Amino acid sequence: MRIQTTLAVLIASAVPVIFSQTVIAQKQLQRGVQGAVANEADSTTIPSTANATPSTPVESKPGEWIQLFNGKDLTGWTPKVRHQPLGENWGNTFRVEDGILRVVYDDTKAYPKYNEQFAHLFYEKPFSNYRLRVEYRFVGAQCPGGPGWATRNNGLMLHCEDPKLMTLDQDFPASIEVQLLGGNGKDERTTLNLCTPGTNVVMNGKLFTPHCTTSKSKTFHGDQWVTVEVEVRGGEVVRHIIDGETVLEYTEPQLDDRDEHSRMLIEKNGGKKLLTGGYISIQGESAPTEFRKIELQVLQ
Repeated sequence: MRIQTTLAVLIASAVPVIFSQTVIAQKQLQRGVQGAVANEADSTTIPSTANATPSTPVESKPGEWIQLFNGKDLTGWTPKVRHQPLGENWGNTFRVEDGILRVVYDDTKAYPKYNEQFAHLFYEKPFSNYRLRVEYRFVGAQCPGGPGWATRNNGLMLHCEDPKLMTLDQDFPASIEVQLLGGNGKDERTTLNLCTPGTNVVMNGKLFTPHCTTSKSKTFHGDQWVTVEVEVRGGEVVRHIIDGETVLEYTEPQLDDRDEHSRMLIEKNGGKKLLTGGYISIQGESAPTEFRKIELQVLQ
């Protein structure tokens, strides 16, 4: 009895230590970039695939710039193409060539026609307060069968839901889309517009429910490189910026309870609609697009 009692005491005293060490280890593994969303439901890291190797966690101090795209490969990024499982880079849609991240539709077996195979490439970590800077351009002809509205059209999807929560046939993640548009060579067509798949925002003090609204940017024709920035302050304010000028601003990004999938996300978030952070993704909407820089500055 004494031996059994002593053994029981030793085991009981060891459990808190083991538990404590396990918690510490878990916290160390989950500690990502400062400014990452700490309470994102069911979101730690996105599963690795052959086409998207998870990167080494990047520690950053406020004010430092993080290169989300390393200029070499898709490390840290995971694709989600409609009708395909998470991690399947259908038709090699997203690829890196000559230091450029390209959205391409040259695999005619995968894309005899576009067939609304909307694609998104997700960065592996969520963020909340940050400034995102991107250099992009549109090149080449649209994929056959692409929607008319998607001509020279891409987007930076911010405050995205965890891609693991997307359904197989879901077209867009619930998110705030900073819409990137290119001109057709003659007509005015602003960029850094706003679209709201499964979401709403507040503008001028009122809930704004139209799906898209234009910015006051100038038009960028041809295949010129365009540098844009987005300042994101959690669930408070989002600013779209070109050449130091804010061309669109809104507040209180939130899930739209009129949308069935968003209602599920609201329930999963304890009834809260307000989006205070989330994942970042770039799109593949049938328009060949190139990105040569995607960097982020964590803000306090």
